[in-house]
Amino acid sequence: MIQLKHVRNGLAAVAVTAMTATPAIAHHPLGGGTPETFMHGVLSGIGHPMLGIDHFAFIVAMALAAVAMGRLATAPLAFLAASTAGVLLTYGGVTLPMIEVMVAGTATLIGVIVLSGRKLSMPVALGLFAFAGLFHGAAYGGAIVGAESTPLLAYLGGLAITQYAIAFGAGTLARLFWDGANAASVSLRVAGGVAAGVGFAFLFERVEGLIFPGVV
Repeated sequence: MIQLKHVRNGLAAVAVTAMTATPAIAHHPLGGGTPETFMHGVLSGIGHPMLGIDHFAFIVAMALAAVAMGRLATAPLAFLAASTAGVLLTYGGVTLPMIEVMVAGTATLIGVIVLSGRKLSMPVALGLFAFAGLFHGAAYGGAIVGAESTPLLAYLGGLAITQYAIAFGAGTLARLFWDGANAASVSLRVAGGVAAGVGFAFLFERVEGLIFPGVV
């Protein structure tokens, strides 16, 4: 039976995402402006994964999955590399299909995997994280299109460092406080469920927007 303390612990792990919910600026840390300086690029790179609640939920869920595998330090690197590639694709004018749907969908998927208590193998995890990274990066890239090379590089650096810091920090806290943070940890699974719920809320909204354009 899932005890109240486990539910509370799981909710606390992802509840911080609610404080980032400002949809109008979720994908534009500089209010929609293109970064023009090195510092603009750094700030935009730092802000993007923290202001986008669906991105944040995915990173937390990914960290929990990596902890359950015992690969917290290395597994997220596949996501970071692919998200950098995704940014560069968008920057270069390449458009991936249904980007926002895929962002929310991957957050839902990884959250559900953690909730299930299933431990991913390293090859499967790397494939899933890299696949997700392409779409998350493509979404991030919209904030840097048109920028010069200096703010672009600063953006990529700030983005990578921030995403890794979120993942490593969330995973470290999970390992310290939650039943050893193995795949069967109830608190870990509840937190995965919360992340999946956040992802699904965005997924439902975006799919509804595709079906009923102009309504949502």
